Amino acid sequence: MELKNLTRVSEFFLMGLSDDLELQPLLSGLFLSMYLVTVLGNLLIILAVSSDSHLHTPMYFFLSNLSLTDICFISSTVPKMIVDIQTHSRGISYGGCLTQMSIFIFFGYVDNLLLTVMAYDRFVAICYPLHYSVIMNPRHCGLLVLVSFFISLLDSQLHYLMVSQLTFFMDVEISHFFCDPSQLLNLACFTIPAKNILIYIMGVIFGGVPFSGILLSYSQIVFSILRVSSKGGKYKAFSTCGSHLSVVCLFYATGLGVYLGSAVSHSPRKGAVASVMYTVVTPMLNPFIYSLRNKDMNSAIRRLFRRTA
Repeated sequence: MELKNLTRVSEFFLMGLSDDLELQPLLSGLFLSMYLVTVLGNLLIILAVSSDSHLHTPMYFFLSNLSLTDICFISSTVPKMIVDIQTHSRGISYGGCLTQMSIFIFFGYVDNLLLTVMAYDRFVAICYPLHYSVIMNPRHCGLLVLVSFFISLLDSQLHYLMVSQLTFFMDVEISHFFCDPSQLLNLACFTIPAKNILIYIMGVIFGGVPFSGILLSYSQIVFSILRVSSKGGKYKAFSTCGSHLSVVCLFYATGLGVYLGSAVSHSPRKGAVASVMYTVVTPMLNPFIYSLRNKDMNSAIRRLFRRTA
């Protein structure tokens, strides 16, 4: 079969979630609604945190950055998909595909690292409460966020350089609604074992390492909580972690499952449907998870509405 180098490919074709023309208006309306809910919900979190002095703490500082990242994360894929459905166009230029992939990876990994930073914040708050204000000072918090962005930028550029060096078959149809890096690897013309090894290595490094940090933080938190004598004290300590744990489970269960599952899946279209969970559903649910179970956030949102009414 004739080969074509990626640098000579001018266009890719995103096959989307379904070929059924009757489903396209439904998909367009559904994803537009989910996108608007995600943007508005996360903007509400950012406004509530920035406008309420009671929430000017490290935990809510990281949460507002997570909300901003979620808006950018979902904006890297969904608007393009909605436009493609409305215009009946599936093409994306070579440069546009690599750019979308880089932006997607960048904000996805920022999300990943911010969840790790938030686990560290809870670890310090519960295990070292007397030193919390000293350790998690504003300068340290800002540095943690900046380092997260810097590492994510390196990660996205590494993926960009790796994909730009690949050689592809003539078939440049991507069985996805965006330029997913694992799908681009599936199009490359090296052998299947090498492809699977590369996917697993990338998944372990860029997903497993931050997740290990979260597990380490929560293992120390559990040991500290078990040493608390009163049941009320145990519940109060663990309740501050409930929302974060819910988001972590949702993010990693869907993201790593889809990413690593692509190495053995024989149905790319099913993988595209499953990836909706971590690209769309997770950013949409985060504001609800953090607000519904958080009295401080609920109070701040009510005060924000009263001021704007």
